[in-house]
Amino acid sequence: MIIYKSSIKKFVDDVFANRIDEEIENACLRNLGRSILKTEGASWRHSLGYMERVVREAELPDDCGVLIEYVIPSTFKRIDFIVSGKDDDLNSNFIIVELKQWEKAASTNKDSIVTTFLAGNPERETTHPSYQAYSYKMFLKDFNENVYKGQLLPFSCACLHNYIENNPEPLKDKVYREIVEDTPLFFKHDTQKLAEFIKRHVGKGQGEDILYEIESGRIRPSRKLIDHVCRMFKGNKEFILIDEQKVAYEKAVDMALNATEKSVLIIKGGPGTGKSVISMNVLGGILSAEKNVAFVAPNASFRDVMVKSLAKENRSSRIKPLFKGSSSFHEEEKHIYDVLIIDEAHRLKNGSAYQYKGDNQVEDIINASFVSIFFIDDNQRIRPEDIGTVDELKRVAVKYTKNIEEIELTAQFRCAGAEGYINWLDDVLHIKQTANYDGWNHQEFDFKICQTPQELHSKIKQKNSAGFNARILAGYAWEWTSEKDGNNKAQVNDVCIPEHDFSMPWNSRSMRTSWAIEKEGVDQVGCIHTSQGLEFDYVGVIIGNDLRFNSNDKSYFADWKSYKDSAGKKGLKDDLQQLSALIRNIYKTLMTRGMKGCYVYFCDKQVEEYFKERLKISEGNNLKLMFSDIVSLKEESKICIEEFISEELKFDEYLPFYSLEAACGQFGEGRLVEQQGWIKVEGVGALNRNMFIVRAVGHSMQPKIHDGDYCVFRANVVGSRQNKTVLVKHNSINDPETGGQYTIKKYFSKKKYSDKDAWEHEEIQLLPLNDKYEPIIIKNPDEGEFMVVGEFMGVIK
Repeated sequence: MIIYKSSIKKFVDDVFANRIDEEIENACLRNLGRSILKTEGASWRHSLGYMERVVREAELPDDCGVLIEYVIPSTFKRIDFIVSGKDDDLNSNFIIVELKQWEKAASTNKDSIVTTFLAGNPERETTHPSYQAYSYKMFLKDFNENVYKGQLLPFSCACLHNYIENNPEPLKDKVYREIVEDTPLFFKHDTQKLAEFIKRHVGKGQGEDILYEIESGRIRPSRKLIDHVCRMFKGNKEFILIDEQKVAYEKAVDMALNATEKSVLIIKGGPGTGKSVISMNVLGGILSAEKNVAFVAPNASFRDVMVKSLAKENRSSRIKPLFKGSSSFHEEEKHIYDVLIIDEAHRLKNGSAYQYKGDNQVEDIINASFVSIFFIDDNQRIRPEDIGTVDELKRVAVKYTKNIEEIELTAQFRCAGAEGYINWLDDVLHIKQTANYDGWNHQEFDFKICQTPQELHSKIKQKNSAGFNARILAGYAWEWTSEKDGNNKAQVNDVCIPEHDFSMPWNSRSMRTSWAIEKEGVDQVGCIHTSQGLEFDYVGVIIGNDLRFNSNDKSYFADWKSYKDSAGKKGLKDDLQQLSALIRNIYKTLMTRGMKGCYVYFCDKQVEEYFKERLKISEGNNLKLMFSDIVSLKEESKICIEEFISEELKFDEYLPFYSLEAACGQFGEGRLVEQQGWIKVEGVGALNRNMFIVRAVGHSMQPKIHDGDYCVFRANVVGSRQNKTVLVKHNSINDPETGGQYTIKKYFSKKKYSDKDAWEHEEIQLLPLNDKYEPIIIKNPDEGEFMVVGEFMGVIK
């Protein structure tokens, strides 16, 4: 859509006659059905008055073209100013000019992000002006057929006509060098430079036909963009399909590429069945066939994390236009897309949703696409406005087509594959009855009820430090201080549990869409809106007082006052049963975000007691311990043993932990022995694969080594061992402290020489440091029976 289109001559005449704001306002009424604000009119008069002086300075031919407020197809983004024409080589060119009325700005250390005064905030983070113009140019290069086929050549720049350039200039900081070289900046006193830039690219006129080609260009992904995205999928283990996921993928792609009539595919599956993995692969498969396709997700956090997961180190801006929210289709033409892929379809909205101007997002999407592929879980609806159910999809689809198919995913790939845990959670939250009433195999999935929120936070931080992606989540049982009240960067600790003197902030509003993968996120609390659709290795879930339990009739009920999501409880004050169902859906969703484990703290002790009852435990009994809990039960030990860590942390920050017997087998005899876990090590120098950890037994090496100390040893000892502390194995040893043929002692040997160079051990003494213990003496040790397994490097504190 174009708000204002004219020749350079008419544009200059409209500005000179002081009617440019009236022309634009009339165009807004005609094309958008709304009038403009006085501030908008004043802004246009000022900015366009400056551009009129620039194009006059450039002495452009009258038939150059001008577009103002060009709405990029399939987006809500608008390009401020475009001027078109031919260059000296008669190439058909156009220049995108991003106009800013800024007077000052500051640099950041973030890629293409600056701060400036916006919306009353003097330090609001926003994109660099050059980046804005660049991203619009790249969209047209990737999606406008006339541009990516080379019929039109785009250029871009940014003009800050109120901004006096500084020395040094923060907007030209080295962090922005690449983007400014591509898309130059022009400041208040750069009128001549900007005029020369424009004249160089469009100074030969004939631009009005170019405007038509911009406007009429077919919107579809370019081959270059397709290849770029498809390369991202290749070798990306996060997007590999398994078993029934592959079946669903092939069905979806086949329908998308070969359907001869309007079609709808509904793929159903619970948490962890791989819906998002399949949907992303379907996107790649359809793109490679050069179809006009978009990926739709109602949740902005989920969209942004998926883009970043796919893009990795590449610029994510290039693929962002493929990913859309669900509220942007209510005015789209029928079948403007070949295919729409809708993930998290249970979050599609009705007309009551905030800022949504349509009536039914399901209907919008099915109307806009020839093939619609929905991924859905009926039990993840969390608000009354969420209308995405299988029944609703079918109800709408039959109005458009008879070709409607369903696929159900059942295999569990999240929660360590512990389908029993998911089923148990369905049962214990009264979502649906399952066969897993009593629980599941705890060795498959690490689940623990924490007695304090501090314990939960500590566990999550330990997992995060061990290289896992671990986050704290909570139900919407606390207010969320607004950005305008000074809470844009998680400054306010809204999540408070006074009885434990505990408080934490909700996730930062400034990084709400990337909180899940930013390092600061481990000290912030995520909610359902910033975590739904995402996966973590471990989650800690705080279940607030919005969910209550009646122990007399064994039923849940919702606490209206404690549930703080106003949109989530809208219209439900007299229907607390439905509100309770939505809140339980929320907690099930939060408690199934973890792939390896979930730790829970309950604010309501009746809910906690019911969970414990269903786990077949009580306050007087011991909960079956998971491996990571074993060491922490020892009051004297603060060592955390991790069962799993990422490969890159092994022997870099962590060493394997063995029993004394296992260590002697692994490093002494070369037997393959399974370690008991991994421990983070600091203060013993650089780590390597010859190093390991054992736990000392007894008191013979005090004060250097105490009973229970975790000791680092290095295997393959070379050089003299004299007077070094070592781990030794010998058949003649019967150490009363270890109960076996291995011991930790100070090493001393007596040698006898047969000639100048040849010698052998006459006696080896294994000496305690505690004089209450006797040394172990080995006379004439036989080669192969006596073995120094490792040299002591230090104790882990």
